[in-house]
Amino acid sequence: MALSVHTNDAALIALQNLNTTGGLLHEVQNRISTGLAINGAKDNAAVWAIAQGQRADIGSLGAVKSSLDRATSIADVASAAGATISDLLVQMKANVVAALDPSIDTASRNALDSAYKSELRQITSIVQNATFDGANLLSGAVSQIKFIANADATGFITLTSQNLSLGGAIVTVPAASSITSVAAASVALAQLSASILNTNQALGNLGSQSKEISNHNLFVQKLSDQLTTGIGNLVDADLARESARLQALQVQQQLGTQALSIANQAPQIILSLFK
Repeated sequence: MALSVHTNDAALIALQNLNTTGGLLHEVQNRISTGLAINGAKDNAAVWAIAQGQRADIGSLGAVKSSLDRATSIADVASAAGATISDLLVQMKANVVAALDPSIDTASRNALDSAYKSELRQITSIVQNATFDGANLLSGAVSQIKFIANADATGFITLTSQNLSLGGAIVTVPAASSITSVAAASVALAQLSASILNTNQALGNLGSQSKEISNHNLFVQKLSDQLTTGIGNLVDADLARESARLQALQVQQQLGTQALSIANQAPQIILSLFK
């Protein structure tokens, strides 16, 4: 190789190697600082695009979970209110049976009727106030409420209304019902017996739907967790391996710096030729 003061091939090669080592060292340091082996499209366009798509699905599943959480709250409020109404119906039946006694006097019958009508008013109040976030499953205002069940918002889970208003198909006792006579109490007893059975069945239906929502909510959470794990498998850095690479590259950088220093001293040999 000819000696020249204009061209130093050894220095150029040493510089190229040092720059390559510096680039790799920067890449490793970036992986260690972010914890990601693929932090952008330039690192691996195909894998990054896949990971971004999965992140979008995870975000959508977050919205699904929020919808299902709302459904759970609505169902829980309706179930609690329905259970209270069922208890009231049982209490009312006790008053009605007492009113069927032909031997009680007018004052006692009126007292029973007053308690009976108070319980009717309580049922109406409970139905009207069994609301969560503007949704009421017991008033008959809506027939059903749908909630999104998948990330594409193409599937739904439905809560069916259970109308527990007085005089309806479930609670057949009308708001104007009274037990001021044995005959009226007999009518009320038949209505109450049917209403108790209907209410318990309605609450069973509501409980089944609530359980379905809870199970699906749990599935959505597990799916979101698995997608998160999958993204980690694609883009997370192996920090143990990166630590080892960092140490190796730091040594290479030091050696590269020394090699470049030695190569830069080569033109000094030329001076000895002219002494």
